[in-house]
Amino acid sequence: MAKVKGAIVVDIEKCKGCSVCIPACPQEVILLAKEVNGKGYQYAYMEKPDACTGCVNCAIVCPDGVITVYRTKVEA
Repeated sequence: MAKVKGAIVVDIEKCKGCSVCIPACPQEVILLAKEVNGKGYQYAYMEKPDACTGCVNCAIVCPDGVITVYRTKVEA
């Protein structure tokens, strides 16, 4: 049976660091970076990329629509 692996891409320059995506992630994959973007906001990033299942919760709750989720099948 194929397993699904996910990955997110955050548009760093558009992310306002609201952190709404962090509690929405059931796998606790997302954190805010210590660095800031061009506007001075900390931005979301994948802290644990191997744990992402591609559930899309983060993209759904993002008020600015800056998160894109990708899903790929991985043979177990």
